[in-house]
Amino acid sequence: MSQSLLVIMDKSSRKIVIVISIFLLLAGLVGIFAPIFTSKAVALLIGWIMLFAGIIIFFITWYGFRKRLIVWLKPFVLVLIGLLILFHPLAGAAALGLILVIYLLLDGFSSLAFAWDLRTEHGRGWLIFNGVISLALASIIIYGWPFSSAWLVGFFIGISLFIDGVTLLMLGIKTKTTL
Repeated sequence: MSQSLLVIMDKSSRKIVIVISIFLLLAGLVGIFAPIFTSKAVALLIGWIMLFAGIIIFFITWYGFRKRLIVWLKPFVLVLIGLLILFHPLAGAAALGLILVIYLLLDGFSSLAFAWDLRTEHGRGWLIFNGVISLALASIIIYGWPFSSAWLVGFFIGISLFIDGVTLLMLGIKTKTTL
């Protein structure tokens, strides 16, 4: 039998959960009210990460595996895709739409699984709500992709973060402390 969430939450953990939930709520509001900005920001972040990863792997390849031609494929692809996303962030957002679908599906199913694990605890309904919303958002993106990805990616990231914030806030508020 699983240990109760209510038993293992101490005062400091509860405060951390509430503070993180407030940050998620605020980030969610930015995504909801500035979806194209959020889509571009996420695409640019991923573009920069891919570019830097490609450069790092380029140096590793240069110093360790430069004589093997196939090893150069990975840094080349990372740098190329990173640059493409950086120069065309809205097109990158369309590709991110598909990645977001995968994230939302995993988020939805994991929230429902967590709710199943907490079937006798307070806060279970919020987890079910979070899971259903994430699955619904994934379905909407699949239906409108790729045309609506420029704003849907940011908007749905905002909704998902906002709902995650509400869920954590409710769990933090409803949870009893042990110390």
